Amino acid sequence: MSRRITPLLFSLSLFLVSVPGSLWAQPSDRLPNLLLIFVDDMGYGDLGCYGNEKIKTPHIDRLAKDGQRWTNFYASGPVCVPSRRGLMSGRHPGLIGNLPFVQIRDQLLPSMLKRQGYATAILGKWHLAGYPEDFTQSPMHPFECGFDYHFGTPGSNDVPAPEGKRQTRDVFDAADKFTFQVPLIRGREVVEFPVNQELFTQRYTEEAVAWISEDRDRPFFLYMAHNMPHVPIFASEAFQGRSDGGPYGDVIEEIDWSVGQVVETLEREKLRENTLIIFTSDNGPWIMFGPHGGSARPLRGEKGTSWEGGYRVPAIFNWPGSIEPKEVHGIGANLDLYATFASLAGGEEPSDAPGYWSLDLSETLLRGSPSPRKDWLYLGVSEAYRSGNYKIHFSSKDRGSDPGTRRREPLVQYNPPLLFDLSKDMGERNDIGSRYPEIVQRLTREFQKYTSVRE
Repeated sequence: MSRRITPLLFSLSLFLVSVPGSLWAQPSDRLPNLLLIFVDDMGYGDLGCYGNEKIKTPHIDRLAKDGQRWTNFYASGPVCVPSRRGLMSGRHPGLIGNLPFVQIRDQLLPSMLKRQGYATAILGKWHLAGYPEDFTQSPMHPFECGFDYHFGTPGSNDVPAPEGKRQTRDVFDAADKFTFQVPLIRGREVVEFPVNQELFTQRYTEEAVAWISEDRDRPFFLYMAHNMPHVPIFASEAFQGRSDGGPYGDVIEEIDWSVGQVVETLEREKLRENTLIIFTSDNGPWIMFGPHGGSARPLRGEKGTSWEGGYRVPAIFNWPGSIEPKEVHGIGANLDLYATFASLAGGEEPSDAPGYWSLDLSETLLRGSPSPRKDWLYLGVSEAYRSGNYKIHFSSKDRGSDPGTRRREPLVQYNPPLLFDLSKDMGERNDIGSRYPEIVQRLTREFQKYTSVRE
């Protein structure tokens, strides 16, 4: 049975008892605005605030400095669609099998928030409807899933591939801004085909500024799902050749500019103090494409793998006056945003639903409490499991496919599983399984308990 969560910030006890480390909640006559900036294939090591010394990201770094920067935050999956399925449903994509999302449209994140009176908008990549012949009429169009406004693409910016070719390194090397025949759609109308990919970030930013600037008589949920920096990568003319990080750095620096524009708009419209901003990525970087991909340093692995570099992503939470600056080392995941948003907005969680695994992070965000999440399941092509600081690998691969042919690469099975202590070895280089067989056994039992209920 679904349960209703009392709005955390807007109960009668808005003022907290003053104790060390506590926050003073500020009274408000409205629910918080929720701005989720969700980039595509950005790596753990692509931002200045996560150690990148070549790519300049001052606006994002400022959000991190003035908010919470999480160091153990996970995408729901190692590639685009599973990550979005987890984000939008609060369900672990590896535990729901082939559940048709059309059956749970009214339980998706935007639908839940819309029932709470939120204005809802998506700008960018959807990727929960596949690539139907006519996306504008799809039963999984964003309008059918709780969004009031939509401007973006059905899925990734590399689909479809040029006729007779595959999405290989050579094709990306030679691509120009119109090589991939991707439509740009506003609502149910195709406004440009093929879209000029150099203008993706600029256009989404302009749309965000305009949408935020409209007269607002109710709280909003804005989902900025950038197409970039997924290959093929493109920046607008003003950012080309600007970054010390090469073309990929140009793309990231334009995204940083976009963040700055949106924050400036919130401040101008006097909405900043009542807006929670979350910045994160859908999965790790596609390193196998060389200069077209980012960095997961100091993590091992990349997009499509169960190594930390495939799942662990940047995550920044910023809300002036409500979130104190802090570095958070507890575990969190993008599917936890469902329960967190439900808590903040007073919405309902489908807590009895198969695969629902979302945990409310609001006490960590607003009170500095330890994260409620203590473990994580890595369930894609390869499988792993983390409990506390320990992680076991049952199978893995170093990359999803061969970049020259796109043929899948073989999966390596581990018997016994590999064991790593991520608190001392976040690069997953030192297998300690033979020294701690009891930990291997414990984690294996925990993993099997979770996966025994897979649909």
